[in-house]
Amino acid sequence: MNIRHERDGFVLTDDDADLDLELIHEWLSTKAYWALGRPREVVERSLEHSRVFSIVRDEELVGIGRVVTDNATFAWICDVFIDESARGLGLGHWLIDTIVDELSLEGVPRFLLATRDAHQVYADSGFVPLEYPERWMEIDRRANRHSLATQEV
Repeated sequence: MNIRHERDGFVLTDDDADLDLELIHEWLSTKAYWALGRPREVVERSLEHSRVFSIVRDEELVGIGRVVTDNATFAWICDVFIDESARGLGLGHWLIDTIVDELSLEGVPRFLLATRDAHQVYADSGFVPLEYPERWMEIDRRANRHSLATQEV
């Protein structure tokens, strides 16, 4: 979609050329509680079939956010990760705000995400708890499903 925003020496883009698959796999499979142990081929396939926003500093990837969307009615924001070296600089807020703003401009009216410990980051971008959670249903066959729900922050 050719999005490019610059701020304080960082570039936020949706250009797949900026993606470092090896680094993204390392982040998700070893540092992201929701994706620990995720195989590289699954990471690659998930990126291939999603819209990925990345943050780069000095040509080095420092953050990503993956969006599963139909580009018309719905977007699920997932696999949001900011490298430890770039945390505390407001990049997570910038990333989420940009994703929501850009997809909203394209006509997407509804966004969903899940988080264990970053509620305020998402609340600052307008996210609220589900209004009617009793309407939602799921099939979740992840082996680590129960440990994700019970892990302490």
